[in-house]
Amino acid sequence: MRASDRAYRELLEEIQAGSLAPGAVLSETDQAARLGVSRTPLREALGRLAADGLLVQQSPRVTVVAPIDADDIRHLFTVRRALEETAARLAASSPDDGTFAGLADAFARVDLDRLEDYYALIARFDAAVDAAAANDYLTAALRTVRTHLGRVRRLARDNPERLAASVAEHRVIADAIAAGDPELAAHATHLHLHHALTSVLTALSADPAPVKGTP
Repeated sequence: MRASDRAYRELLEEIQAGSLAPGAVLSETDQAARLGVSRTPLREALGRLAADGLLVQQSPRVTVVAPIDADDIRHLFTVRRALEETAARLAASSPDDGTFAGLADAFARVDLDRLEDYYALIARFDAAVDAAAANDYLTAALRTVRTHLGRVRRLARDNPERLAASVAEHRVIADAIAAGDPELAAHATHLHLHHALTSVLTALSADPAPVKGTP
């Protein structure tokens, strides 16, 4: 793996996990030393993250993790809803080879004491929807949305009731796609995203610091 790709991946994971919080200052010298890369590949990684909208160049020498607030999250979910409902509808319009029936069964058996396994299952589900929708432009747009979604998804990690509801909602979506029902798949996706947004905004209003950070 290229040094710039490795630096990009590691910084992206840290931004999404919150260990690099909104407002955190990223010094080229410090980050290059910490990640074990030279400054040229680090600059490439920082440039990619800035293009993703995850970093802000406050001055020629100061790069910070971009802030995110309730309005940003609402705008993100507006786009997410349009894209994911369309993707679910397209996926349900394609013949299913048993993939989504298998995913529905996996959601029925998920263990929320192992959250990393659950999020890995979500990634499998997203990949299956992308493949079934078979629209490269839609997939590219969804990839951008999911890059930002990682920053807000962690707000649900401390809400067992919301996590359990999310599992059930994903199972309904998978069942609808497996059954070849485009409108049910889109409607189930709409309800899931409505509940997800409500949960995130509630968590943010209770404790805005983990997302907004400091300017």
